[in-house]
Amino acid sequence: MSIRFTAKAHRGVVALALTAGLAFGAVGCGGGGSGGGDDKKPEAPATASKDGGSNPSTQEGQSQAPIAEIQGQDGLLLQITSAQRDAGGFVTVNGTLKNDGAKSVVVPPQTSGNETEIIKNGPSLGGATLVDAKGKKRYYVLRDTDGRPLTTTGLGNMEPGQTLPVFMQFPSPPTTTTDVTLQLPTFSSATVKISG
Repeated sequence: MSIRFTAKAHRGVVALALTAGLAFGAVGCGGGGSGGGDDKKPEAPATASKDGGSNPSTQEGQSQAPIAEIQGQDGLLLQITSAQRDAGGFVTVNGTLKNDGAKSVVVPPQTSGNETEIIKNGPSLGGATLVDAKGKKRYYVLRDTDGRPLTTTGLGNMEPGQTLPVFMQFPSPPTTTTDVTLQLPTFSSATVKISG
């Protein structure tokens, strides 16, 4: 009797192993191996984004008409296109940095601010702040867990007429606050209306 029980148990284990092997094989093949039509789907968005050049996507919150402009030194101009309040408690400011001058210019290192943690991550807009005059508070650019600023980084030389889509993310002021002042070192300041 124990031999029959052992034989049945052995057959059950073999059947279970065979079923598990087939299931893993089906999952592995379901990803779209060679010859599958799914392989071409990811290539289309990658190609489209390369063709888009410096045109920002609508997902970045960019719009045609700026809601504010702040003038920097040597012909730099920051056009703010949106300031959107997110459900997660953030405000994302989107815009376009433009060299409006007649000669090549380097984005000033002061735009990164003076915090060591942000400066060590390279040139950025990490020195930007939102000022809530009504609530008497200043909001600094957020950082991730590695200390990198949640803003456009890698800024450097800009040729005449060159534009660059930029963003900055801040903690959200209270929902009752809709008007804030955007400040960026070496640039003028401007009042920005938060939407959302």
